[in-house]
Amino acid sequence: MSLYKQTTDLLLKGRDKIVARLFNESYVPVGLSDLNHYFRIYGAIHFHHEKQEDGSVVAISNNFRYGTIITHAQRLEELDEKVKDAILTAFEVPSSYAKEAGIRRTDEKEYAFA
Repeated sequence: MSLYKQTTDLLLKGRDKIVARLFNESYVPVGLSDLNHYFRIYGAIHFHHEKQEDGSVVAISNNFRYGTIITHAQRLEELDEKVKDAILTAFEVPSSYAKEAGIRRTDEKEYAFA
């Protein structure tokens, strides 16, 4: 994940916390509750991997109800983090909320809500 994206997401999270304190409320991105709801209703999202000619790996979702989630990485070891970020992006959740989202890999090609 690029440094620009990480910085932007952290700034968004910081802004959200400041606004919540000003109004004495807690804040959770809408996409985070949508993500939670999706996994509880439909279950895990399955991916299949395709090796590319240049050696990189592409992960493509098989059963995402709202379209297809696609991401890639140069090595298989990097793919896990990229898939989690792609799932967050599909629900418009900043990557700085990854811990709160609790997405985890349940097996080699399946991701679910913790």
